[in-house]
Amino acid sequence: MATTSDYKVSFEGPFQNVINNQLTSTATTRHAICPSTEKPLWEVPVSTAEDLDRAVAAGRAAFPAWSKLSYDDRQKYLDRFADAIEENQEGFIKLLGQEVGKPPQAGGFELYLVMGLARGIPQLRLKEEKIIDDEDRTAIVRYVPLGVCAGIVPWNFPLTLGMGKLVAALLAGNTFIWKSSPFTPYSALKLAEIGAKIFPPGVFQALSGDESLGPLITGHPGIAKIGFTGSVETGKKIMAACASTLKRVSLELGGNDAAVICDDVDIDQVVAKVTFLTFVHVGQICMNIKRIYVHENIYDKFLDAMVKAVAQFKTGDHQDAEAFFGPIQNDMQYQKLRKLYSQIGTQGWKVATPERQKPETGYFLTPTIIDNPPDDSAIVTEEPFGPICPVLKWKDEDDVITRVNATKYGLGASVWSKDVPRAKRMVEQLEAGSIWVNTHFELAPNVPFGGHKESGLGMDWGEVGVKSWCNPQAYWVKHSG
Repeated sequence: MATTSDYKVSFEGPFQNVINNQLTSTATTRHAICPSTEKPLWEVPVSTAEDLDRAVAAGRAAFPAWSKLSYDDRQKYLDRFADAIEENQEGFIKLLGQEVGKPPQAGGFELYLVMGLARGIPQLRLKEEKIIDDEDRTAIVRYVPLGVCAGIVPWNFPLTLGMGKLVAALLAGNTFIWKSSPFTPYSALKLAEIGAKIFPPGVFQALSGDESLGPLITGHPGIAKIGFTGSVETGKKIMAACASTLKRVSLELGGNDAAVICDDVDIDQVVAKVTFLTFVHVGQICMNIKRIYVHENIYDKFLDAMVKAVAQFKTGDHQDAEAFFGPIQNDMQYQKLRKLYSQIGTQGWKVATPERQKPETGYFLTPTIIDNPPDDSAIVTEEPFGPICPVLKWKDEDDVITRVNATKYGLGASVWSKDVPRAKRMVEQLEAGSIWVNTHFELAPNVPFGGHKESGLGMDWGEVGVKSWCNPQAYWVKHSG
């Protein structure tokens, strides 16, 4: 029997596709950029239609045997996979620093989430549901796997946001192809390299590519489902592309999460939590708090305390163990944010936070709080996906609920109050896939998450998430021949 030491991989390269448990390269290669240094990283494959065809064929060949295994047997494979990831944890944390720019504490946080999913989701089971059971007949709803599935994974959490898809899909009996972002191809390729040591050939594969690979995957007739996490704009394109073959699709898209702060909160305690949840990972999380509505009775004190809290967080590169703020992950997002920051002057927004010194190289931005901007300003209506956030005043409960809901987004929302019944009354009126009282961004592997409105379609994680990788099947038995 293999030991965990047999699952160790080198994080210094090479970085190759994993197709049918074989490490393969391509004639054309490319590289990503370290966002802290702006220097090129390792070469990775640029997958072609032929590479995808081979991966799909391998996945289809593996599907019959894999899907016939029991849940318990598939869990045994997944548990070994989790052990192997844990054995390589330090390598992944360092690699996430290089490709995403995450300081060590942020990389450690991602691995904490990854391990929670890797350990938690395989414990779930989809049980047959007996709907009718009488002397004449029995009717059961059961959940059957789809076949070859694919995950298209973003750059901000390149392991976590794919892991929830991968583990749920494999547990349900599917085979899986992981397509990482061109900005962050490295960690997924190493994850699949580990997987090749554990799973049967064709069960878990990973492809690196450029911008052409996503459309090849969404258009491929041999792929039964796409799970995507990313922007609303790209999500709409994926949904349209999947329509041509009627692929199943789940979309976890952008958010513009609001936190409503009531006037009875303990300001110091709530400020510490809200500030962290707003700026963790430099605001590059779909479920970051992105709009903060503070009751007018405590607005000035809350804002002042939040500015002081932000000042305590250090900015640094991916090797700085004390850093909280790292860089923006890529130049494309960095330029979008610079354009948004430029509106501070042109739109007359009031900045509450001072400028701060930041590294001379890398995609670093100053963490910024905007003091009570108009509700129709871009900083309020759009998702910035960076270290900038508006704080706004409110007075009337009905009015603030209307303002929070006045958005195309619907990912998450929270209400903070010592009066929990009041907070529950308010939060239950908010239009979002996840709602919280006195917390935000609270997650668990056995609880689904996803968006309402334009923040998504379907949900990941939990029993609901596992079902999304299945077809429900009505199964009738007549007791007389």
